[in-house]
Amino acid sequence: MELRGFGRLYNAAGLFIDHNVHSGLGDKTAIYYRDEQITYQTLQEKVNQTGNMLRALGYRMEDRLIMVCHDTPEFIYTFFGAIKIGAVPIPVNTMMQPSDYEYFLNNSRAKGLVIHEDLWVRLEPVRERFMFLEHVIVISENANKSLDGTLSFHRLLDRADKELTAAPTNRDDAAFWLFSSGSTGDPKGVIHLQHDMEYALNTYARQVLEINEQDRCLSASKLYFAYGLGGGMYFPLGVGASTVLVKERPLPETMFQAIETYKPTIFFGVPTLYGAMIDYVEKTGRRFDVSSLRICVSAGEALPPSFYHKWKQLFGVDILDGIGSTEALHIFISNRIGAVKPGSSGKAVPGYDVKIIDVQGNELPPNEVGDLIIRGDSVAHGYWNLHEQNKRKFVGEWLYIGDKYYRDEEGYYWYCGRSDDMLKVGGIWVSPIEIENCLLQHEDVLEVAVVGVENGKGLTVPKAFVVLKDGVTPSANKEEELKQFTKQHLAHYKYPRIIEFIDELPKTATGKIQRFKLRQLLEYQNTNK
Repeated sequence: MELRGFGRLYNAAGLFIDHNVHSGLGDKTAIYYRDEQITYQTLQEKVNQTGNMLRALGYRMEDRLIMVCHDTPEFIYTFFGAIKIGAVPIPVNTMMQPSDYEYFLNNSRAKGLVIHEDLWVRLEPVRERFMFLEHVIVISENANKSLDGTLSFHRLLDRADKELTAAPTNRDDAAFWLFSSGSTGDPKGVIHLQHDMEYALNTYARQVLEINEQDRCLSASKLYFAYGLGGGMYFPLGVGASTVLVKERPLPETMFQAIETYKPTIFFGVPTLYGAMIDYVEKTGRRFDVSSLRICVSAGEALPPSFYHKWKQLFGVDILDGIGSTEALHIFISNRIGAVKPGSSGKAVPGYDVKIIDVQGNELPPNEVGDLIIRGDSVAHGYWNLHEQNKRKFVGEWLYIGDKYYRDEEGYYWYCGRSDDMLKVGGIWVSPIEIENCLLQHEDVLEVAVVGVENGKGLTVPKAFVVLKDGVTPSANKEEELKQFTKQHLAHYKYPRIIEFIDELPKTATGKIQRFKLRQLLEYQNTNK
């Protein structure tokens, strides 16, 4: 339908929610959550009720709504209910501090906040600092419970009509925002359009994962991140499949139990989780039934080859490693089913163009390290209120990822590190990832991150922050052992000159190592010597 001034009407809720009911899947389970099985018919009704609830409160097209929600059905109701009325949902991390939510709310100028009760209790004391906030809608386990100064999500929902006509949005309207994970500094509001989810579905999910109606998806990465939003929500809903939601933190035992209970066919994890799950099995000797899985997926950071091989040995299932970004919405380079090259990010996903360029913007030949840029129609409209960063990141059709990569002769892409993480040692570029992957092959190493540090002569050398496995004691002998281990497996100039043992690496909630925080730690240590 074409309306003058609107363009061709398009609303993402129509494809991901309504279409399944219209196609005869109304009685099929869309969401598995604890002991609930929510059908597509019920899902559509709840989405419509949420949209009507928001409309009754005065929300209109382009009004913004912050979501601080666990992975529960209410997340999906709110996300698509807002989109269906043309409002803009903004899911954010549930593991942040009150000052972070002050940033999200004030930066986005959201007039509404939908939040789980346990999270609101932490924010309520600083409510007066939220400049634009008009409504706090609280999701409580007890549907009849209400908190002073807030609205009850379930009470409002129960009163709302189950029929809802979508707002007259078009393909290029803003549909939702996501905040970048903050692995390189302050989170940035990333504006995604109505058509972006369909594009990611039709490229990566359909053509790489070969997702279909019989699949059942489980994402350890939470829905408020771009990776989890696809794997745990709009990929399965986009093909009439089912999703499994887990509210709890994605600890190894929790994920194994969810796999055994709900029998998903596709599991979405991150490298740190795969490493922790492998370590859990090796340490406890427990065995889990993961026979339902036909494929596993990894993103967020490069998957160490040792993790791939150990997982395959333990469970007989491939992990498809890939790279995506919040700005691109989902994965745009990936390994393929039956064509995995461990340690690589895989090949370009159909629908995305990929280049490796030098500092002048010239495309580089195979095996030369340069900056990764991509284009594809799921790339965001841009950042909210960041004019200068938009000019640097979104250049014409191309998105500058900020990662160093090279492509081999077979078209596989290999991650070398963030552009600002690369090290120049003795005049030669060194990838911190290569050193980290080497150290991870040592039987005593659980996690590792490598950064550059000056050696007192004005020269940069690699320093490794190492987390040892339980029961292994840090010592000067262990430090020397690890240095000699890397010398045996890498070129001599690449070995870490300094090793510091640390209890835990700083990470984002997606599991990305925040190397900039390690550099800040080094600066602090140098200042306070």
